[in-house]
Amino acid sequence: MHRIVISGYYGFNNIGDESILKAVVENLQERLRRIEITVLSQNPENTREKFGVKAVGRMKPVQIIRSIFKCDLLISGGGSLLQDVTSKRSILYYLAIMWIAILFRKKVFIYSQGIGPVNQKFNRWLMVKTLKRVSYIVVRDEGSREFLTDCGIDENKITVTADPVIRLKKAGLGIGRQILEEEHFDFQDERIDPTPKIGIAVKGRLKDRDFFEEVCEGIRELIEKYDARIVLIPFYFSEDMPFAEEIEKRFDGSVTLIRRKCLTDEMLSVIGNMDMLVGIRLHSLIHAAIMDVPMIGISYDPKVNAFLKSMDLKALCSVYDFKGEYLVEEVEKVWRNRTAQLTKVKRNKAVLINKLNYNEVLIGKLLGEERTVG
Repeated sequence: MHRIVISGYYGFNNIGDESILKAVVENLQERLRRIEITVLSQNPENTREKFGVKAVGRMKPVQIIRSIFKCDLLISGGGSLLQDVTSKRSILYYLAIMWIAILFRKKVFIYSQGIGPVNQKFNRWLMVKTLKRVSYIVVRDEGSREFLTDCGIDENKITVTADPVIRLKKAGLGIGRQILEEEHFDFQDERIDPTPKIGIAVKGRLKDRDFFEEVCEGIRELIEKYDARIVLIPFYFSEDMPFAEEIEKRFDGSVTLIRRKCLTDEMLSVIGNMDMLVGIRLHSLIHAAIMDVPMIGISYDPKVNAFLKSMDLKALCSVYDFKGEYLVEEVEKVWRNRTAQLTKVKRNKAVLINKLNYNEVLIGKLLGEERTVG
């Protein structure tokens, strides 16, 4: 039995990171033999229940040390763990977890991470020192590879694959329709009145008033011009919900807000019921790609641009120069060209999924399994 510990931003009700964990766990279990997985989680009980794995508290030093001491391999990732933009200290946590494994002479695998920016000199120095000691470094985009080589990491040690979530399977539409009906969304008879259903995966802070007003202006124009049915979709529940609730109040019942803390398959199904997805969250765009839903990306981070580039698409703009009128124009453009967009996305999605299989090939080698299952 091979024991694997997974470290990441898990147990926080962030659909993006929970989807990453689902993808990683499912593919390890599918492609490797005789493994036991333990996840470091903010909510171990919930993680055990959702994913059928062992889990310990991510801030419980004794539990962490005991789990890593017993393991054969530490997986760090996926996600954007090694950066110090959203938090100056979180990178130190993830590096410390790796050092526990290194000191116990355990193998460490960086799993399809998006790495950088790392602006503080000490953080960058410690990151380089740590990554030079790990077994394999797999990143999800070329930007991460370039950043690491600029920091002094040997490029031969770095493999580029993709975000693990892209490998999730499509979900059925039934549960998503049920969730939308519970939120009083009007499906109408679309044979008679096929007005567009547009999901907006919001990301914003209430103090960003200019961005808030422009989002509301874009929604207002879409409703007035196309009678669009707007669904607000919070991906990171605690962060996104206050922003989404303020938008809902502004429109006094003429938009639908998903209040349910959805599981990954539920969120995939909700998005699958949309005619188009406007994504400010990275993993909302990846969910749209999985469900073959036309997408518009608004960038808040280089990782959004990197994913869209991998799909042969471009972001509409960034959150810093967003205008409501831009959104309306882009909706018109994407809808006219939706068949061509979906053809590109399907083709590029298949390429990324094929690349992702290399993660388990490398992990299999580390665990002495030269041939993976599946």
